[in-house]
Amino acid sequence: MAGSIQDRVAHRRATIKVTLFLLLLWFLFSFGCAILFRDWLDANMPTIGNAPFGFWMAQQGSIISFVCILVVYAAWMNILDSKYGFKQEG
Repeated sequence: MAGSIQDRVAHRRATIKVTLFLLLLWFLFSFGCAILFRDWLDANMPTIGNAPFGFWMAQQGSIISFVCILVVYAAWMNILDSKYGFKQEG
């Protein structure tokens, strides 16, 4: 475990910032691209296969984005854990 209270507080603040940032990305990909900006994406982006881009983001892209966000979250948390001395042994 980390030795000082300052390390624990700094680690917690960093994890909250990372989590909120990634939640914002998740919102933009899932709600934004699939619902709010779907018509604009359909009109201004190329099609993927036979599907307009907005439709594709609603059906597949938001799921793929979510999985990518999970991978980024795990890697980022490992970096923060190592930085603040919370790395697990073994």
